[in-house]
Amino acid sequence: MRTNHGHLTYCTNIHPGEGWDEHFKQLRQHIPLVKAVLSPSQPFGIGLRLSNKASLELSKEEQLTAFKQWLKEQDCYVFTMNGFPYGGFHHVKVKDQVHVPDWTQADRVIYTIRLFRLLAALLPEGMEGSISTSPLSYKFWARCEEEVNSVTESGTLNLLLVVEQLARIRRNGGPLLHIDIEPEPDGLLENSQEYIHWYFQRLLPAGIPFLEDKLGVTAAEAADMIKDHVQLCYDVCHFALAYEQPAQVLATMREHGLKIGKLQISAALKAALPAAGTPKRNAVIAAFRAFNEPIYLHQVLARTAAGIQHYPDLPEALADAENPQVLEWRSHFHVPLFIDHYGLLSATQEDIREVLALQQQQAFTAHMEVETYTWEVLPADLKLPMDQSIARELTWVKQQLEL
Repeated sequence: MRTNHGHLTYCTNIHPGEGWDEHFKQLRQHIPLVKAVLSPSQPFGIGLRLSNKASLELSKEEQLTAFKQWLKEQDCYVFTMNGFPYGGFHHVKVKDQVHVPDWTQADRVIYTIRLFRLLAALLPEGMEGSISTSPLSYKFWARCEEEVNSVTESGTLNLLLVVEQLARIRRNGGPLLHIDIEPEPDGLLENSQEYIHWYFQRLLPAGIPFLEDKLGVTAAEAADMIKDHVQLCYDVCHFALAYEQPAQVLATMREHGLKIGKLQISAALKAALPAAGTPKRNAVIAAFRAFNEPIYLHQVLARTAAGIQHYPDLPEALADAENPQVLEWRSHFHVPLFIDHYGLLSATQEDIREVLALQQQQAFTAHMEVETYTWEVLPADLKLPMDQSIARELTWVKQQLEL
């Protein structure tokens, strides 16, 4: 939906359905109910998540035509997509497989270009479109610096194949489309510093001559094209995990002349850890343990006197729970936004409030998308029917933007 500060929606990755028929069934069931609460008299925007399988099926002319007709009837529109998870995202063990295929593989390129062609066909006239994607690969798959360099180079070159297509679409009168890189813990790009270093040391040096050759443009024009078509997906949960302050991230991006294509509004879990060996610390650790589940990665970034310590998943952090050097845990959970405490644990809601206040003061993106998807692992007393949960999240965000 349109707000005074940009388009606001939620990501449909919370709805199961790896095939298009099943996912479309979920959209028909839930979106009209959410729209009736949030945007009864105005068009309602959708943040669409399509698996590879669903994207293939929706690419069939009859399916796409039927979906476009449904959007028209429901007074809805699609302006952004989540192109990070390629395969199954529900009722299967996802963990690090959320990065498969990574950007070194042709399947990732083909899938992403297909998503952009669908988005271009669905996007209302005069509106820009965004698709968020993996931060190239998963760090732990590379065993040495040489492999990291190889994966980074290969992934960057493959990403540029998408950029070329987006530039051609725009050159031929189509919309501005941008691919938004989503840093996350243990991704090959996991924070703003790594993203900016990659952008200036890898992406632009490779991309400028590539587009000069492919499109016959000048070096300056090629650089501008890359900055238009490759932007940052600011996932609030992920940046909070990295202990990055929102105002500093935005200032650094502005300083380097880089754009933020999408704001994903999400919350992590955090808690200060009392002294090791005490009942209070044991209670906090027990509270984290209650959230341990086998489907998604729940990376933990721990604050110590010496800096930040990484654990690839919550079980590894739990195994090191008595480490006296650890002062705080932050764990990767996209928990509901409107709650700031879960018993002894807190949410990173303060980061969300700050980001939204900055967006309200001076909009830094046109696209805002709530991404809360761990409903199934929450305690029973925190659950509501899905439609009410989504509406509650979006209502809370709207209220923050109107403060």
